[in-house]
Amino acid sequence: MISILKRNNWFWTKVIVFCSLAIPMGLVLYETVILGKNSVVFLGDFHPDVGMVVMIYYIILLLVGVIWVILQLKSLLKLKNENKKNELLHLQSQVNPHFFFNMLNNLYGMVDKDTAKSKALILKLSDLMRYSIYEGEKSSVTLEEEVAYLKNYIELHKMRYHKEIDIKFNYEIKDDKTTVMPLLFIILVENAFKHGVENLRQDAFVHINLRSNNDGITFTVENNYDIDELPTEIGIGLKNLERRLTLAYPKKYQLHVSRDTSVYKAHLELQQ
Repeated sequence: MISILKRNNWFWTKVIVFCSLAIPMGLVLYETVILGKNSVVFLGDFHPDVGMVVMIYYIILLLVGVIWVILQLKSLLKLKNENKKNELLHLQSQVNPHFFFNMLNNLYGMVDKDTAKSKALILKLSDLMRYSIYEGEKSSVTLEEEVAYLKNYIELHKMRYHKEIDIKFNYEIKDDKTTVMPLLFIILVENAFKHGVENLRQDAFVHINLRSNNDGITFTVENNYDIDELPTEIGIGLKNLERRLTLAYPKKYQLHVSRDTSVYKAHLELQQ
């Protein structure tokens, strides 16, 4: 599409240049060849009627040029929006595949040992996958829908672990019509389980807080971790999240990640 747009731009540029030169050159030829004038011809040297025709012609040409520029700008803006939308969809499609893959592996080993629990996990997993596939393609969902998705995710983790975990999810939504980009918070929650709970044998915790009011949305995740297991570089998930935030909430978000010797904290603020 970009190459087609470039070819069209080049074609119409040549047309405009040709039109801007064709009539003046024709008039010059008319004055010099037909009327026998030998001097260089300026607009003021033409017959008044001819000069008026030239002025009207250039006014029309100017209007056509302005309209053409506006149409090109609209085309470029539309193309930019389409590219932005496609990139967001691509980024959102990358959010959960490795989590689902790990869950399916866990279920495979659990089916023969605990059939009832395996069935419950499969139902939870199907709910998560349904949300990721159908709601994940939308530009926005209600904040309550996103909270329900997070609750399902947390419940699934509670069911699959065989150790005590201190999990708290506190949320307060002032307006049930508040919307947010789908699958926005899950990366921060997933990191808390992946880099915290997964590597701790005991006393693991994940504390999640979400607040929504007229000013915006605040989302915080805290978890403890094993300092020897924490990755030293920013993961693909966080890079993915930052890119999505930049595209969907330009200059309307703040994402801060901090850690001390035992606690990792991610804090996200969105302006409405």
